[in-house]
Amino acid sequence: MNFTVLLLGSDANAYYMARCFHELYHTPVDMMNTALIGVTEYSNIINFIEVENFSDKAVFVEALNNYSNKSKFEKIVLIATNDKYVRMIVENKDVLDSKFVFNYPTLEIVNTLLVKDLFYNAYHSELEPLEGLGIPKTLIYSCKEKPEIVNDFMYPIILKPGNGVEYNKHHFEGMSKVYKIQSFDELQKVIKKIEDSGYADNLIIQEFIPGDDCALYDAVFYCGTDKKVQLMTFAQIGLQERTPTGVGNCTVLVNGFDEHGYKEALVYKMKEFLEKIGYQGFAEFDLKYDARDGKYKIFEINPRQARSSYYLAACGHNLVQYLIDDVIIHVSKPATLIKNEMVLSFVPPWIITAYVTSPALKAEIGKLVNEGKFVRPLHYDGDTNIMRKIYLWLRDINYTIKYKKFTW
Repeated sequence: MNFTVLLLGSDANAYYMARCFHELYHTPVDMMNTALIGVTEYSNIINFIEVENFSDKAVFVEALNNYSNKSKFEKIVLIATNDKYVRMIVENKDVLDSKFVFNYPTLEIVNTLLVKDLFYNAYHSELEPLEGLGIPKTLIYSCKEKPEIVNDFMYPIILKPGNGVEYNKHHFEGMSKVYKIQSFDELQKVIKKIEDSGYADNLIIQEFIPGDDCALYDAVFYCGTDKKVQLMTFAQIGLQERTPTGVGNCTVLVNGFDEHGYKEALVYKMKEFLEKIGYQGFAEFDLKYDARDGKYKIFEINPRQARSSYYLAACGHNLVQYLIDDVIIHVSKPATLIKNEMVLSFVPPWIITAYVTSPALKAEIGKLVNEGKFVRPLHYDGDTNIMRKIYLWLRDINYTIKYKKFTW
């Protein structure tokens, strides 16, 4: 069967999925979105298809079906690289051309993951009893009903939108992906600013788990169309982005390492959870180690490969290959825990040296770098555009500025 891949989105996630495709087939991949951004703008491995108002449902469906009608391929593997397009694929699967094949969970599961208050309500009873895992103390606040806030949290606390897709439609000065709130007065002011922007969905008020970036962890899974886990990882994060809208996005991690002792049993507990709810496709768990009780607290589960998930490919498990084997060739693979130690970094080495705070993690990174177990997902030798190389050089310099200016 002849087939191709179409990527939806144009961020860092989209770039490394294009890299996965290019590493397999040594040819550019088609990418569709409203516009390119810096990480994808100067690239020889992408054929970009610009669609104005691509986030509009009618435009989205028409653009994809037009693409399919013009395509010479029998099947088109559809890969979303952000939450918005995951939901749009799942919501519109019945009106998309039959050439499109993809692997995502049901709309009900997607909604319970993307709408965070639904996530905590739906899965608290499933996840909380699992030994070694937990969920932070959480309060749901409705911007529609505007209830009196129960002020029984210890500060600082975390405030974030319950519906990230809807939240990103309402831009305002001081907008952040996640807010670290120091007082009840600050909490009230930030909530009012969010409400005044037009956002009318729920907000998540959550206890702050002590610890800096090195207390964060990442676990990625691939569940086949048969709803069985095929790939599993567990990685300690060293740094995250240092901008208000970038907080929560990992910039440095080490797969197969945990300074508190690698918890293989935890990975299998997450595997069992995904299989129990009938999950399909990629899933990413965001966790933080809580030194107070020794548990790994789950903040969210993303229904897609994450911004930093290229480390699976660097460990020898190409993400695009897994999708193709599943939805095109229909190969069922046994569950594999990827324990290979590998450093993934979006930032230059001097940022790692200056800002990773854990001595054990920093030493491990240094050892792995010396062994050549180090990958930068945006720096691909197969992408030879000179303008891209200049862009990436300037991007590294900009990281130096960002890490000095912004403290989480």
